[in-house]
Amino acid sequence: MYQSFFNGLSGMFSYSKSLDNVSNNIANMNTPGYRGNDAFMRSVGGEQGYGTSLEDIGARQQAGEIRQTGNQTDLAVVGEGYFIVQDESGENYYTRAGQFKFNEDSQLVDALSGYQVMALTEGGDLEGFSIADQRVLPPEATSEITFAGNLSSSSTDFESEAFEIFSADGEMHELRIRLTNNSAVLLNSWSGELVDASDTVIDTFELRFNVDGSPQTDFNAYTGAVTLGADPQDLTISFGEAGGFEGVTHFSGSTSTLASAVEDGHGALGIANLSFDGEGIIQLQYTNGDDVAGQQVALASFYDQSELISVDGSVFKARPAQDISLGVAQSEQFGVIRDKSIELSNVDLTQEFADILIIQRGYQASSKVMGVANELIEQLYNSTSGR
Repeated sequence: MYQSFFNGLSGMFSYSKSLDNVSNNIANMNTPGYRGNDAFMRSVGGEQGYGTSLEDIGARQQAGEIRQTGNQTDLAVVGEGYFIVQDESGENYYTRAGQFKFNEDSQLVDALSGYQVMALTEGGDLEGFSIADQRVLPPEATSEITFAGNLSSSSTDFESEAFEIFSADGEMHELRIRLTNNSAVLLNSWSGELVDASDTVIDTFELRFNVDGSPQTDFNAYTGAVTLGADPQDLTISFGEAGGFEGVTHFSGSTSTLASAVEDGHGALGIANLSFDGEGIIQLQYTNGDDVAGQQVALASFYDQSELISVDGSVFKARPAQDISLGVAQSEQFGVIRDKSIELSNVDLTQEFADILIIQRGYQASSKVMGVANELIEQLYNSTSGR
């Protein structure tokens, strides 16, 4: 009889702890990446039994709903993978939340904990995810300019519109070409000058054409080293393929129609846009439209996810001997990265309400057992006190 009193008490205690767990699930139903927990009881004692106790709190492993946020650095995993984040001491944690941002040091970090998101190198090692070295695209010197159009064979001279090129230090410079018909000396030949904005001649060259009006071999381009910034830079000005008609042609006409196109080179460029592809590789687009691929987000998978230790419901750490596989999205079991999205909690409100009803009935029944046991004990005391 006394044991039934304690059995009922253990039941009330276990059910109250279960209700704590359910209430925590409901409170976190809108927490991104949160894994709902289930409370499991076990019988205490041998054949007779000495009540119950709370054996374990197990995290549910099914994925939550994926919801688009529009934020460039929000990521979700469709599959088995977990994001890997690392604290300042170098300890790794695992999460499905994917609410990331770049901090002041251009490191990709978890927005809540501040832990740095990890990337995977080609050698399979973890490293911090950062775009610090890619915030600015270094200057690139212009190396090639092309001309196309007709250079009138009946003209005596031609001067192009100014074209802008970049030196290695990122400075922009205006250049022009000046052509003089030299057919009186050599048929279908022109002498050329490369001049800067102050009309100073930088270099000279010769341009020749075949009788069919196509550029002549070895005289269809200017190639030289020009000094515009601190150091000389190689520069090629192409007037078309020798014998071809897609570049500059040499036919009679009232005016020349040559136009230039700068093929490369730029100053220092900032990032205009960034995104992540399905493999978790960051794609950086700069202000000139150039696209550069950056690091790739690392993912982890576990043979038994239930062994993970919950740190705060959406961040986990592995047990010392737990089997962990490292990889990237779109390979093996890791899944696919969904950008501009986050995974919501996997809490099912219907299930939680059903659990509340079961807990309530169990608690009431345990309380009733204690009440009956108390009445019987009181009756026993009353029957013995009269003797």
